[in-house]
Amino acid sequence: MPQTNPPDPDSSLYAWLAHDLRFYRKKYGLTLEKLGKIIGRSESGLSNCEAGRRTITEDEAKVLDKIWDTGGHFRRLLLFARLAHDPDWFREHVSYEAKAKILRIFETMYVPGLLQTPEYARAALEVDGPEAHQAALDARLSRQEILQRSNPPLLWVILDQAVLCRPVGGSETMRAQLAHLIRMSELPNIAVRVVPWAAGGYIGQDGPFKILTSDREVAYADAPTGGRLIMDSTEVREFGVRYDKIGLKALPEDLSRRLIREAMEAI
Repeated sequence: MPQTNPPDPDSSLYAWLAHDLRFYRKKYGLTLEKLGKIIGRSESGLSNCEAGRRTITEDEAKVLDKIWDTGGHFRRLLLFARLAHDPDWFREHVSYEAKAKILRIFETMYVPGLLQTPEYARAALEVDGPEAHQAALDARLSRQEILQRSNPPLLWVILDQAVLCRPVGGSETMRAQLAHLIRMSELPNIAVRVVPWAAGGYIGQDGPFKILTSDREVAYADAPTGGRLIMDSTEVREFGVRYDKIGLKALPEDLSRRLIREAMEAI
């Protein structure tokens, strides 16, 4: 199998983890196949870990620390990689979004960027100040091109009802946005569901996130000062369970569209 150069260890903690995985393997003279057998991962899977396309699990990190007597280096590095903020994560998440075959999105505050009208997007971006955000606006709207492909991804969206009732950009902009949301929800590859006020408290109220599936599955959790890209398969699965639990509280598609129409008429 051809070797793959690991990512720059100075670029992120996950890149450092990938770099050290290869560094230690070569230091101890192990092939991908041999080390893969020791930790229980295929040769190709281990190669992907060294290239930064996959991440080792906590159990695998413990095995590496034991066989190489690292004092907990890999387990600790994996822990902090999961917790840390990387300013490049949003850009990296957008690259996964562009390749995704399935996108599952949960939002509590705004209509997701992929479904925003230009006027709504501008108003949302200008919340932090009156200055124009033309570059950010252009970048956000250009991401919507994935929905115009001949084979667009499946886009499954769950919204908190609060998203429908907050008139971002004023009444006219918000009505147009909700009308656009209804039109998009009627496309065969897009589903929009709403968690109504009547659902009461539920597990998703602490923040929005998305799960992106292509040749691998990653998650992205949003935050006010920058989001977090989640690549660990165990943690991504936890977000999948979280999404499904939120979905249990959401209305079916037809009732969700009715609720959106009611919100549009009430503005």
